[in-house]
Amino acid sequence: MTDLRHPIFARLYPRLDAATAKAGGSEHRAELLAEASGRVLEVGAGYGANFAHYPPEVTEVVAVEPEPRLRARAAALAARAPVPVTVRPGVAEDLDADDASFDVAVASLVLCSVRDPVRALAELRRVLRPGGELRYYEHVRGSTPGKVRFQRWTDVVWPYLAGGCHVSRRTDEWIAGSGFTVRTERRFEFPDTRGNPASPHVIGIAVRD
Repeated sequence: MTDLRHPIFARLYPRLDAATAKAGGSEHRAELLAEASGRVLEVGAGYGANFAHYPPEVTEVVAVEPEPRLRARAAALAARAPVPVTVRPGVAEDLDADDASFDVAVASLVLCSVRDPVRALAELRRVLRPGGELRYYEHVRGSTPGKVRFQRWTDVVWPYLAGGCHVSRRTDEWIAGSGFTVRTERRFEFPDTRGNPASPHVIGIAVRD
């Protein structure tokens, strides 16, 4: 199955993300992709918010998105991207790509919502060449007991409202334990507002062992 339909979320997300971009999200995406090069696979590309930030050293982007409304918007943005971008249906847990066929894989605010993040990471590792980079920008589990409790309670209902998103996942720990060596990682709060269960974020680069 390559289509996962979240029609309400798909309508709202581009508007919500536009507001987040003005608060600093656009700079985070630029940081994520700085100095990327070669052939890139982006999973969960959404409506294509990353496309404008790919540097010219990137020769091709294959962008996978399972939500059809978001995928259509991504295809429209791909036509205006500064590098060649092809948008395809698909899910991160079952990638239609050859082994070791990409130099870089990009996971941007998506591992929170895939059904099986450990399997998705195994697939990303499979399609990366040895020494290839996984670049990730994700919100993750908090670092204090109070935050974690708040996130667990939020996850009772949040995934049903936000396209399957979970706010309490240990995504950074799973990356480090999935056959990758973390080269750089920056942890930060964004947006740093009181009562935001999704504020703990990481941006990092991990290399396929």
